[in-house]
Amino acid sequence: MTTVLIADDQPMQRFGFRMLLESQDDMTVVGEAGNGTEAINLIARYQPDVTLMDIRMPGLDGIEATRRIIRSGARTRILIVTTFDLDEHAYDGLRAGASGFLVKDALPEELLSGIRAVAAGDAVVAPSLTRRLLDAYARHLPVTPGTGGAPATSDPRITALTDREREILTVIGQGWSNTEIAARFHLAESTVKTHVTRILAKTGSRDRVQAVILAYDSRLVTPA
Repeated sequence: MTTVLIADDQPMQRFGFRMLLESQDDMTVVGEAGNGTEAINLIARYQPDVTLMDIRMPGLDGIEATRRIIRSGARTRILIVTTFDLDEHAYDGLRAGASGFLVKDALPEELLSGIRAVAAGDAVVAPSLTRRLLDAYARHLPVTPGTGGAPATSDPRITALTDREREILTVIGQGWSNTEIAARFHLAESTVKTHVTRILAKTGSRDRVQAVILAYDSRLVTPA
């Protein structure tokens, strides 16, 4: 059973999410929050598997709430919920530690599959959409002093990787799926999954989305 917390300042939006989620045999809603502060408190109390986090809420917004939740070490995985799929704040949410983002007008099956994917530790957004979002807001990425934007090869998270793992992290950052990676490197898809698992562990990335952000931060990938 996947436990879910809903954080949104609109009661009707929360009601709609709850009705959909509780119609599923494998999901249950453990609580609802109307702002970021309430979300933090309820997450500490219930430790949900997944939190649906709205961005614009009164008081503490969803981005800062996400940042604080991730820093606290909470086990919940956060899905940022945004009105537009290229909302700049969605990008900020990913950098704050969210596992992905959903658009409020997504189809019900997309929302459900997204929650299940994140609960299982996978990325909730399609790789190509992640790439498009990051490309749109890559100008916010910090430039390492003195490198002129060159690859940060001294980053210990990168130097800890084998050559093959670095290659795979690079194409993950370019939006490639496991199937595409397997075809490019002539590997079994199960082998690719093993490499991805090791990359996440070595780099300290919570999930694939955070690995994509690392690929940009370290300049393994540059905006198209």
